[in-house]
Amino acid sequence: MSEHDPLKTLLLEMALAVGMIACLVGAMFIHTGSMPPLVVVESKSMIHEEGGELGSIDAGDLILVHDQPGDTIVTYAEATDPENTAYGYQQHGLEGDVIIYAKNGEGGTPIIHRAIMRVVAEETVLPDRAATTPCPEEATYDAERTAEDGLPGSCILTWSVPGTSVKDVSNVTVRFDGTDAAYYDCERPAHAGVEAHLVVWQWEPEHEGMLTLGDNNKCSVDQGAGATNGSAGVHSPSGVVGPVRDSWVLGVAGGEIPWLGTVKLMVGGPDSYGTRDVPSSSFIALFVVLGAVLLLPQVSEQTFRWWLNRSPELTELAKRELDQEAS
Repeated sequence: MSEHDPLKTLLLEMALAVGMIACLVGAMFIHTGSMPPLVVVESKSMIHEEGGELGSIDAGDLILVHDQPGDTIVTYAEATDPENTAYGYQQHGLEGDVIIYAKNGEGGTPIIHRAIMRVVAEETVLPDRAATTPCPEEATYDAERTAEDGLPGSCILTWSVPGTSVKDVSNVTVRFDGTDAAYYDCERPAHAGVEAHLVVWQWEPEHEGMLTLGDNNKCSVDQGAGATNGSAGVHSPSGVVGPVRDSWVLGVAGGEIPWLGTVKLMVGGPDSYGTRDVPSSSFIALFVVLGAVLLLPQVSEQTFRWWLNRSPELTELAKRELDQEAS
C-alpha cells in the first residue's frame, strides 16, 4: 500500500472511531459501575411537560444508570420527611430517586420509575419449614427475606413505611396529603372515590420492597389496584409487579443526555416501542445537534485555513515565491 492508500486511511479512521467509542463507554462504566451504562427512555410515563423539559425524563433521552446498594435508594416519602436525613433530596424534577428495575425480577424491557415508598417488615416470626403452609394465617411469607435463623424465608406480621407515620401495621394505608406523609399531587381531579392526592389503601404487600410510580402516570402505581384504587399496574409474564425488591433494581437514574436516544427508537425495528411518545421539540433539538456535528468539522477547517493564510509567515512566504517567479 502507498502512503496515501485510501483503504489504509479508511481502516485507520474506523479503528480510531472504534477506539474513541470504547474509551467513551469505558469511562461511563467507570463512572456508573453499570454495563450497559446507559438506557434509552421509551415512553412518556416520566415526563413533566408534554413539550419536553430539560432536567426531567422524556422519551428519547439517554439516562446514565448508576449501580448502588439498594439500601441507599431514597424514596419520595423519605425525601419529603423533615425528620429524615435525606430530606429535600431531589432527582429529575421531584423528590426521591428514580430507579431502573426488572419487572418481578424477570426479563423484558426494564421500567424506569420513581421510588415512592418502601415497605419493611416490622414484626416477624420464624416459618415452619417442614409445613406446606409455613406461616400463620395472618402473616405474609417472604421467600427471600432472611429470617432470624439465618435462612431465607420469613413470616411477616406487620409492616412499617420509613418517611411516614405508618408503623407496625398489618396492612398499609398511607395518605400522601400531609397527614401520614407529604403531599403527592396526582394532577387529576377528585372523582368517584378517587382523591386528587396519592392514597395507598389497605395494601397487603407480597413481600418487602418499594412502591413505584411514573411521574406522569397520575398516581396509577406499578403495583396495581391492590395498592392504590384505580391503578392499572405494570405487568410481567408472572402478573402485576409486586413491591420492587432490591435484587430487581438494575440501577439508579443519574444524569441525562437529552434527545440522542431518539435515534435508537427510530431504528429499533418491529419490536421497538417507537417514537410515538417523543416530544416534537426533541426531534428539532436532535436534528440541530446532528447538523452541528456534521457541519462543525467543515466550519472549523475553513476557519483554521482562513486564519492560517492570514499569518505573517505565510504572507511573507507567498511574497518571496512571487518575487522568485518574477526574477
